[in-house]
Amino acid sequence: MATATKRTHKHFQLDSAKIKRAQRALHAKTETEAIERALDFAIAEHEKNRLTLEATERFVKSGIEIKDVYGTLGG
Repeated sequence: MATATKRTHKHFQLDSAKIKRAQRALHAKTETEAIERALDFAIAEHEKNRLTLEATERFVKSGIEIKDVYGTLGG
C-alpha cells in the first residue's frame, strides 16, 4: 500500500467501537494506523472495481459468444 507523503491534522468525531474493530481486523498497532489502512483498503478496492468494470466492458464489446454448456444461464 502507498505510504502517505504529507500528513495533516484532522479532527473527526468517529465511533470508537468501529475504530477498535478495524484496528483488530487490520492488525494495526494504533488507531491512526487502522484508519490509514482502512482508507488504503477503500482506495485499492475502488481501483480494483474500476479495472474490473473496464475489463468487463471490453469483454462484452468484443462480441465473443458464450456457450452455456451446463444450461444454467437460462434464456
